[in-house]
Amino acid sequence: MLLADGTWTGKIFDGRWTSGSGGTYEAVEPATGNVLGVVGAADPADVARAASAAAAAQGDWAARPYDERAAVLRRAGLLFERHAEEIRGLLVRESGSVPAKASVEVGFAAAECFEASALAAHPQGLVLPSAQPRWSLARRRPAGVVGVIAPFNYPLILSIRSVAPALALGNAVLLKPDPRTAICGGVVLARILEEAGLPAGVLHLVPGGAETGAALVSAPEVRIVSFTGSTAAGRRIGEACGRLLKRAHLELGGNNALIVLPGADVDRAAAAGAWGSFLHQGQICMATGRHLVHESLYPDYVAALAAKADHLPVGDPATEDVALGPIIDERQLRRIDGLVRDSVAAGARPAAGGTYEGLFYRPTVLADVRPTMPAYTDEVFGPVAPVVPFDTVEEAIALARNSEYGLSLGILGDVGQAMRVADAIPTGLVHINDQTVNDEANAPFGGQAASGTGARFGGPEANIEAFTETQWVTMRGEIAPHPF
Repeated sequence: MLLADGTWTGKIFDGRWTSGSGGTYEAVEPATGNVLGVVGAADPADVARAASAAAAAQGDWAARPYDERAAVLRRAGLLFERHAEEIRGLLVRESGSVPAKASVEVGFAAAECFEASALAAHPQGLVLPSAQPRWSLARRRPAGVVGVIAPFNYPLILSIRSVAPALALGNAVLLKPDPRTAICGGVVLARILEEAGLPAGVLHLVPGGAETGAALVSAPEVRIVSFTGSTAAGRRIGEACGRLLKRAHLELGGNNALIVLPGADVDRAAAAGAWGSFLHQGQICMATGRHLVHESLYPDYVAALAAKADHLPVGDPATEDVALGPIIDERQLRRIDGLVRDSVAAGARPAAGGTYEGLFYRPTVLADVRPTMPAYTDEVFGPVAPVVPFDTVEEAIALARNSEYGLSLGILGDVGQAMRVADAIPTGLVHINDQTVNDEANAPFGGQAASGTGARFGGPEANIEAFTETQWVTMRGEIAPHPF
C-alpha cells in the first residue's frame, strides 16, 4: 500500500517527511464529512526553506544523464499503475469523483509520467547559421525551480501534468496542492516519486492556503509558476509574476460553448451535452457551460437533455452506483445554486434539476435562457446546462464569441459547416462532433483570453517551451580577433 505506513501523516515533504511550521489540518470527505487523514501544512517560512533547498538540489539533478531522469519517471508511471486501486479509492472519497472518473485520472497520471520520461530524450536545441566563422547553437536549459499550484477538481492530473515534465527536463519543483485535495493532489505524488527514486530535495510538497501560495510565487528561487485554477486567482498570480519578471503559465476558467448545428442527431447531441455539463458535477474547466442549439432542434434537444438529467443518479460515489457525486464544499454549492436561482428569477425555466440535498446537486437544465442571465454569462463550475436557441450559423458564432473565455469548443453536426464555424471562433481547443471535455497526455492544452496564457501543457513542444529557457552558444576554433 502506498500510504498505509502513515509516514506522511501531518507532514510536508522535502525528500523526507517532516513537520511543517503551519501545523496540520484534517482532510475531509465531502460526501460524508468523515475525516480521511491529517495533512501537514506549510507556512511561508517553510516555503522559503523549500525554495532554497530545491535550488541547491536542482543543479545535480539537471547534470545527471537524461536517461537517469527518464528512468525515474518511467518507474513513477509503473507505480501509478501498481497502486491504481488505492489511489482511485482516495480520489473517490477526497474529491467526490465517481469511480470511472477516478480510473481515468489515475491512468492519465501514469501516461503523463511515461510521456515525460520520453521528453527527456527529445531534441532540445537547434544549429543556427552564422555570418561569422563559428558554430552557432540555440539550446534549451532547465529553468531552475518551478512552482506548481494545482486545484481540487482533477487533483492528480492537474498536479502531475506540470510536475512530471518539469522534473524530466532537469528542474526542481515546489508543489502546492489545493488544501481540499492535498492527499490526492500532493501526498500521492510525493510518495510515488519518493518510491520511484527521485533524489531528495528535488521535489517539495508544501500544502497550504493563499498565504502559502503567495510565498511560493514570491520566492526568488522560483523562476516559473505553473498555475491551474480560477481566472480571478490567475490574474493575481500573473500580476505578481509580472512584477517579479517571472514566467507564469496560467490555465484558468472556461465557459465553453457546445454548438448543435441544424440536422444534428438530437439524441446523440443531448448525450454529448449531458456528458459535457454533468461529468464530475460540472467541476471541470472544460465543462460545457453554454448549449447553443439551432431553433429547429431546440425543443427536442431541451426535452432529451432534461430526460437524461432526470435519470442520472446522484449520491456518495464510495458506496453507491451513481453518475454524480458531491460538490466539493458548501461554499461552491451556494455559488452554483445562487447562479441558478438568479437566472430563474430573471425568466429561465428549470427543465430539470435545480434542487439539492446536502452537497448533492441535481443535474440541472435551464431553458428559455437569455445571454444576459448569470448561469449563461458566468462559469458555473457545477452541473448546470443553460440552453439557448439560434437562428443562423452566424448568430451561433456571435453567441460563442461573446465571452471573455476561450478554452474549449464543441461543434456537433455537418463536418464542413463545423470546420467553418471552428475557424471563426478563437479558442484553445476545438472538438468537432464531440463535447468540450477532452484531454490527452500528448496533446497541447491551454486557453486564450480569460482562460489562460495558451498551450503550456501536453506534448513535447508545449512542455519544452514551458519548463526550459533558451540559451545561445557559439564556438570558434581559436580566440576571435578584435580591433582593441
